[in-house]
Amino acid sequence: MSDELELQQRRLRLKKAVENLSSMKGMGTELVSVVIPPDRMIHDVRHQLANEAGQAANIKSKSTRKHVSDAIESAIASLNKFKTPGERGLALFVGHVIVGNNKTRLVSVVVDDPPEPFGSYRYRCGSTFEISQLEEMLIDRTAYGLFVIDRSESAYGLASGKRLHCQEHVTSLVPSKHGRGGQSAQRFERLIEEAADKFFKKSAERACAYWLPMIEDLQGIIIGGPGATKDYVVKNDYFHHEIKKLIREPFFDVGYSNESGLRELIQRAGGLMDQIELDAERKLVDTFLREVMQAHPKATYGEVMIRNALEQGAVERLLLSENVSKRRVVWRCRSCGNEWASTQNRRSETSACKSCSSGDAREDEEKSMDLIDELSVIAGHTSASVTLISMDTEEGATLYEAFGGIAALLRYPIS
Repeated sequence: MSDELELQQRRLRLKKAVENLSSMKGMGTELVSVVIPPDRMIHDVRHQLANEAGQAANIKSKSTRKHVSDAIESAIASLNKFKTPGERGLALFVGHVIVGNNKTRLVSVVVDDPPEPFGSYRYRCGSTFEISQLEEMLIDRTAYGLFVIDRSESAYGLASGKRLHCQEHVTSLVPSKHGRGGQSAQRFERLIEEAADKFFKKSAERACAYWLPMIEDLQGIIIGGPGATKDYVVKNDYFHHEIKKLIREPFFDVGYSNESGLRELIQRAGGLMDQIELDAERKLVDTFLREVMQAHPKATYGEVMIRNALEQGAVERLLLSENVSKRRVVWRCRSCGNEWASTQNRRSETSACKSCSSGDAREDEEKSMDLIDELSVIAGHTSASVTLISMDTEEGATLYEAFGGIAALLRYPIS
């Protein structure tokens, strides 16, 4: 498995964990969060948690005292499984979360493979989990500023990773160039140019004010528009001098100067924005959609067909939607010892033994994994490349909603 794919999968697992943790709430300050950076000793953290367990005995509320004690004991038990925090650190989130009808359930979530190292040690008890360091890791640091303009309107925003964000759409009050009764042509022309100058200055200043705080994360500024206005604005120094250093050439002709123009700009500047995955993702899904419509397609979709193609070594590129949340669970029957695997949507699902029909089956948690991870491992055995497709593009949404989020481009057609 390539380093880039492994990093994408770690980010995806973290994203799902953050979504899960952010939805959890406690009755009071009962949820324990422990974030351990790689340079922190496990036994030091364990010692602190033991001290906190002693302090918890002083909590007046009986239920809160019991819940906090349970959470700390569970955290210590989880820590006992680790000798070190690892190369990137470790995070534990334990506590009684509300499940409805004034009831709670003890949950324990361990993040032991973050995409980047944790920066600082954190211990907190609260009504929600402390996940700020996890959320910080999900911010895509590769970004481009986008700016489109003509004399009637402008728009600016950001393309970060696979996401487009239109910050503002600005309309102008520049009058059109036709005569007005009682005014000389020269005077009216001067008024038009003064209004245009104010509009260009306002648009550029607002865009620069938006980009400057994040300038260290910007890889470049991409400029577009329907006519020659974009060239005029850049050449006449309307942009802040630090922003102007980041403006990339060439400038692109697009049909609009609003949010639609920003989307068209991304498509036209795909080759230039080599770090942005929007364009590459769109092209991959478009290729799949064209190929799957052929009489003898070199493409397939659906878990069963994908597994068949992977077994034959026919998969060239596996396309997996980030929205796929299924798990590949390995079961073991305690009655006859039979072992089998199945794909399930929810962790609570159970499976009966196919050999002895016994209901005494248990999940092998060490062998079970997310379906995305399992298919990626199988693809790696046949040198097939894997691409994770987000839901942030129209093509990505189509892949998930119409094809179940599991598809492949093949080396050759299969029956």
